[in-house]
Amino acid sequence: MDGTLVEPDWPPLTLAELRLLLRQFPGIGEPTRILSVSPRPFSAAGVVATRNGRGPHGQAFVPGVECRVFVKRHHRAVRDRDGLLEEHRFLSHLLARGVPVPHVLASAAGETAIAMGEWTCEVHEIPLGVDLYEDAISWTPFRSAAHAHSAGAALARLHLAAQDFTAPRRMPRPLVAGFTIFAAKDPAAALHRYLSARRSLSTQNAVRACAERALELLAPFHAELAPLLPALDPLWTHNDLHASNLFWGDAGPNADLAARATAIIDFGLADRTNAVHDIAHAIERNIVEWLVLVKDPAHPDDVPIHFNHLQALLDGYESVRPLSREESAALAPMTALCHAEFALSEADYFLGILHSEEKAAMAYDGWLVGHAHWFHGTAGSALLDALRRRAARPPQGTARP
Repeated sequence: MDGTLVEPDWPPLTLAELRLLLRQFPGIGEPTRILSVSPRPFSAAGVVATRNGRGPHGQAFVPGVECRVFVKRHHRAVRDRDGLLEEHRFLSHLLARGVPVPHVLASAAGETAIAMGEWTCEVHEIPLGVDLYEDAISWTPFRSAAHAHSAGAALARLHLAAQDFTAPRRMPRPLVAGFTIFAAKDPAAALHRYLSARRSLSTQNAVRACAERALELLAPFHAELAPLLPALDPLWTHNDLHASNLFWGDAGPNADLAARATAIIDFGLADRTNAVHDIAHAIERNIVEWLVLVKDPAHPDDVPIHFNHLQALLDGYESVRPLSREESAALAPMTALCHAEFALSEADYFLGILHSEEKAAMAYDGWLVGHAHWFHGTAGSALLDALRRRAARPPQGTARP
């Protein structure tokens, strides 16, 4: 929440419940150890060792050899079976087109989303690569510009593969980074529809007041974006490309400098938005150290911005998928706008499921309004101006083969 470790929202995984879950998956075997526990608070997850082994990417299980799988357990109010299947269908599409994303294992009954009482569970193969950022949290930077460049290229390859995935936008759910409010000609009306579809938000005067204040602050950026919206083709996107949601090639002692992204993980925020929205989220997650603003809100212009990583991220992306003129021009206003809908989605989670007004206020006031304010200051303007200058450059050529 603020850069410090907090108690998870949900009880941790246990071997007893893992035995009940994994017996539904033929060949995996009985769980023996929980090797690591995810620090993310929104679900219970971890890497689990079992008695049987499995080679990477669908090779057969080997009896008697240790297997590692990643298990994630959601409360059904956060992700029911239908909600998880929205994500799994996207992952399956990407895998079929060669994008290195996790393979979600199916049970003997052919199910990838397993309902167990109040929980919904999923079991993934461990992707190839090394989890270099295992302990990193959102809003902390890449370790090097080389990492930023590789992350950008990985995101571009995902976007190319997603072009023919035609599933509709997700149903209203907490913890999804959609793009509907500022995709509309009338954001005020779209905001009203967004809040009305989520009872926990529509009944809170404080949420509505902050949302309307953010709408006012963000109006100039929407005015800049609006003429460009018709050129932004709808696309299923990741919406959370932080360095910790990538696996990396092991470069030995030079891993911090030379490692390349080998897999993209954690599609919980995925939805049908557009490529520029996804790139803007990658900028928001990796380039601006927002936690400095949380700790010292009185000095917003002291928030570090990693401009060298910004250029490397975009150079990596455009080495695979060059942006159109309209997409380049849309990136600055989209970067100011993209956080809004997820901040409200987090508030919905905190209010409607955890019933925590304190945590919700961090989302609808600290993040939604606070970040909108920041983009009007010196530091925020500098970031957006850097994106505008990049958009004004002459075309840089075509993608590499």
